[in-house]
Amino acid sequence: MTKLTPPQDCQSMAEVRAQIDRLDIELVQLLAVRAGYIDRAIQLKQQNGWPARIPERVEEVVMNARAAAEAQGLDPDLIEHLWRQLVDWSIAREARVIREE
Repeated sequence: MTKLTPPQDCQSMAEVRAQIDRLDIELVQLLAVRAGYIDRAIQLKQQNGWPARIPERVEEVVMNARAAAEAQGLDPDLIEHLWRQLVDWSIAREARVIREE
């Protein structure tokens, strides 16, 4: 993770915005890494004859994200909403490939 200036040490809005922009780039990079794992999951699911959507796993991932949010003092409802979108996107990515082959 990039070394950031702590929020309380930011002296201007420009500095706050620069830190947020750095975090946004890191978040996108992490999402790209996550997508690489989704691509590997596609291969493994194909080998095992598994579907793209496994409802029990979806709920496990979402509940893990909610718990992590609560531990960090974030709104778990917001994180659940974001994660459900992320998981739905991931499953759609998997389904496109699994159906093609």
